[in-house]
Amino acid sequence: MEAKAKSDVKINDKLYINGTWVKSNGTGMIDVINSTTEEVMGRIPEGTAEDVIAAVSAAKNAFESWSTTSIEDRAKYLKSISDKLAERRDELADIIANEVGMPLPMATAVQAGMPALIMGSYAQILQDFKFEEKIDNALVVKEPVGVVGAITPWNYPLHQVVAKVAPALAAGCTVVLKPSEVAPLTAFILAEICDQVGLPAGVFNLVTGYGPVVGEAIVSHPDVDMISFTGSTRAGKRVSEVAAQAVKRVSLELGGKSANIILDDADFNKAVASGVGSCYFNSGQTCSALTRMLVPKSRHDEAVAIAKKTAEGFTVGDPREGKFKLGPLVSATQRDRVVNYIKKGIDEGAVLVTGGPEMPEGLNKGFSFARRSSPMSIIA
Repeated sequence: MEAKAKSDVKINDKLYINGTWVKSNGTGMIDVINSTTEEVMGRIPEGTAEDVIAAVSAAKNAFESWSTTSIEDRAKYLKSISDKLAERRDELADIIANEVGMPLPMATAVQAGMPALIMGSYAQILQDFKFEEKIDNALVVKEPVGVVGAITPWNYPLHQVVAKVAPALAAGCTVVLKPSEVAPLTAFILAEICDQVGLPAGVFNLVTGYGPVVGEAIVSHPDVDMISFTGSTRAGKRVSEVAAQAVKRVSLELGGKSANIILDDADFNKAVASGVGSCYFNSGQTCSALTRMLVPKSRHDEAVAIAKKTAEGFTVGDPREGKFKLGPLVSATQRDRVVNYIKKGIDEGAVLVTGGPEMPEGLNKGFSFARRSSPMSIIA
């Protein structure tokens, strides 16, 4: 079913390349879907390989001067970007609450607040960082690697962007960024801010689009010196494969399932309840979510009872209202994936303790899931 668009849809119809907002070489646009209303909340360019070539060329040309910019000047730029992010915190939080589904108070503190702090922290780190250090009779010199291709996920859309862009800029590298097409809107605000503070042309470049096109073009480009990728294991394998052809430096942060091991001498009320809370932070859309709880067999039933009680104490609803603990998942794709995992668990003999694969009571749209009497599902 095609999502409906509202009149207040945010249209970002240009890419940010070489210090200028430019039209994409392609004509396609990508809809950004509100995870709560299932309506179109924004549109972005469907970038092309030609756009990547232009962005990488700009980044390469800017590298020589940026890499020799003084530490003091680089720190000033980072501090200015941090300040501007802080000024727009509420706007950023509102966008991410709509894109990703994190309740607004948490989105304000975590999704919008932390990136501003992280950007500013690198201005501080620069003051004491030793780019040259003499060890015995050797001089160790740390130099910027060059053009960095940054490819980021949707679950913490601005945080993950800043976690790559801030250290790259601080080190003297230039950047070509491809944010997730699922939650890309705050990346445009970051580009606006970079432009406002006068970051030199070509130091930061934004190209949006799909991974198999834009991501592949960034990873394979011979003038991209390093790839920093956060995302799925499947996509990470492809990044490694393509980057290996040019022996690029690669940093990967891929998917995984985090085990929460609770031993017999633990405070079970505290440990189990805390584990459930950690598991469902940001609706479970967190790489460090404790999604597998392992307990001694003799205390299994006790742990299940505590987990059930904890889960049924959560509330679910519109994340923008700020009064619920849980919002929806980011997309229909992610909702369907989780629902299928629940059904698979039941089919393979697991016991559904609370929740289920249905929509929550009182909600008839949005990408919420798996709640019958409970706002979340527990399978034991």
